[in-house]
This record gives sequence, structure tokens and C-alpha cells, in this order.
Amino acid sequence: MPAARNRVVSRDGQNVANIYARLREAILNGEMAAGEVTTQVALGQTLGAGRTPLREALRLLQREGLVIAEPNRRVRVKGLTADDAESLYVTRIALETVALRITVPGLRSADFAEIEGLMAQMEHYMRERDWRGLRAPHRAFHVKLATGAGERVVDLIEQGFDHAERYRLTQGASNDREWNLRAEEHRGIVEAAKEGDADLAAHRLAEHYAHTAQLIFATLDPSNELRLLRTTLAAVTPGAEAVLG
Repeated sequence: MPAARNRVVSRDGQNVANIYARLREAILNGEMAAGEVTTQVALGQTLGAGRTPLREALRLLQREGLVIAEPNRRVRVKGLTADDAESLYVTRIALETVALRITVPGLRSADFAEIEGLMAQMEHYMRERDWRGLRAPHRAFHVKLATGAGERVVDLIEQGFDHAERYRLTQGASNDREWNLRAEEHRGIVEAAKEGDADLAAHRLAEHYAHTAQLIFATLDPSNELRLLRTTLAAVTPGAEAVLG
């Protein structure tokens, strides 16, 4: 890894979990770029990590789909592809609309106070144009709306959010205008949830993700017809597929 990235993965990482977390964060925030190729030797030197814990951390990242092992102990950061992006948003929409429908009936005043606080934090980071700072409250917002579905589902949702950030940060989905539109969509989801209308909240969530996917594909693969995404939207929130035109 280039010297400029040493600050991301400092020399204190003999623990497998620590190495995994540092490399994962470097990949998710783009400091290890999609498609970048390095070696286990170079990573070990940068991390100050031994061969065995580094190899175990890389296995975890490979299982998660963030790196690809290549011959001669080379490591490639997984690229950003149209097929992967569409599959990712198919998964997020299918999973999170169900989780939201489960969660909404159990939300109480304290939950909505927490959600409002997260939206206020997102607004702050947006005004500062701190797109990476925005990530934590944005992630927590979507997770909060899914907590009723249980820990296993929440874990999958958190991973899906993290993987989607790689696309959002690099494919033009982070700017003032687009974030203002997404913030309005967040508000619409929450208002439906406050009214106890889980189906409407799920419909608005699906439209929200479809809009974000559109932005990503506008630069990633403009000719893509998003067939899988359209089919998913029609199945889980009929009518929401209309937002794709």
C-alpha cells in the first residue's frame, strides 16, 4: 500500500480482528481503491502484522466478498461492478422492506426520538459536506428501522449498508442536491412509520433505495435496464418499480 495510506492501517495489528477491521475500513472508505492489487508481504509490512494473523484476516475479507486472493500471495480489492451493485440493492430492498414491516409496529416514542436525533446528525454532516462522517448516523438510522427483525438480519443489513457505501462514495451519489432529496425520503419513511403504516414505510424505503441505485448506475453502467431490481421492487413493494422509469 502506498505510504499515504499508512495512517489507515498503523503498526499495531497483530490481532486478527484488529487487522481485519483496519483493512475492512480502508476498503470501505476507498483508501484501498476498488481493483487495487497489493501483496501479503506489503500489507504485512504496512500493518506490522505477522503472516498468520494477516492471512486469517484476509480470509475473513475474502469470505465477505471484499478481496480476491490471487496467485503468488497477491491480494486484489474487489472491483465495483454493475452485476454486484444490482445484486446488492436487490438484497437490501428485499431484506430491509421485510425488516421494516416487522419493526414498525414495535416502535415507541423513545425510538422515534432516537431516529430524529440520527436525522439531525445526518443533517449536520451534510451541511459540513462530510460524507464519511455521515456514514455512522446514516447506518444507525437504517439499522434502527430494522431492529425488530432480530440480530442475524441486522448483521446482514449492516454489511449491506457498508458494501453499498463503496458505490455511493465513488459513483456520484454524494452531493448536496442528492443528499437533500435522500433526506426528504428519510423523513417520508419516518412519517409513515409514526403513523403505524408499515406498508407505506416499506414502499418509501424501496423507492429510496431505487433512487440511490439509479444514481450509482448513471455513472457505473448507464445502459443497464436493472431487470433484477425492477423484478424485486414489483415483488416486495408493488408499484415502487415505477420510480425507475
